[in-house]
This record gives sequence, structure tokens and C-alpha cells, in this order.
Amino acid sequence: MKKFLLQFFTWWNGATLNTRFHTWRHGAEVGTDEFGNVYYQGGTDSEGRTRRWVMYNGLADASRIPAAWHGWMHHRTDIAPNDENYQPRAWQKPHKPNLTGSSAAYRPKGSILTGTERPRVTGDYDAWTPKS
Repeated sequence: MKKFLLQFFTWWNGATLNTRFHTWRHGAEVGTDEFGNVYYQGGTDSEGRTRRWVMYNGLADASRIPAAWHGWMHHRTDIAPNDENYQPRAWQKPHKPNLTGSSAAYRPKGSILTGTERPRVTGDYDAWTPKS
């Protein structure tokens, strides 16, 4: 019952009821990624292309979609990554989660969160002043 209420009142806790209904009615499962996200297709969008969507395993976070599935979702390729003909490009890197907001997030020198002092200006910068 708790899971149902979470899905009914919050869109970020798994799939919404509308998405589940649409999937049941129109969706054909295409594959699953290493995070347990399940990908579907079915029907057509406003441009006449096959509609594609994902049902996340856990919280809905678009940064949890690996590069290969991202390309398929956005119609960059018609070959799903779980297809035997799929070959990742040499430049594609393994998936990394979005670290924004975590303790592992990037913090440049001088950030108030690093405790270091900001580098001094070296003289190659002239502040703008009106009518100059």
C-alpha cells in the first residue's frame, strides 16, 4: 500500500500510474540496462516516430541512463544496446553517476566548500567600469 501511495502522489518514486497504464496498453519491452531500468517502445509521437520510454528501477533520475541507451531513447540509433548487432563507439565511456550535490562533486579552488583560498587575480583582468 505504501508503494502505491508513493507512486500515486510522487512522480520521482518509480513510474507513475499513467506511465504504468500506458506501458500495459501500448508498450513492448525492448531491454534492460545494468541498473535494472527497463526500456519500452510503442505507439507514435507527434513527429511520427516510435515512442520510447524508460521505467526506472528506483528513483527517476535521467542521469542513470547509460550512454548507449540514451542514444536509443533519443532516436540517434535504431539498434538497442542489448541487440547482438550493437557495437559501442570507441569514444563511448562507461557510465558514471551524476555526483552533483554529493561529497564527491567537483569543487574548484576557492569554493567555500573546499576550505581553500581562491587564487589571486594575476593582472590579466581589467574590471569593467561604466563609460570606459
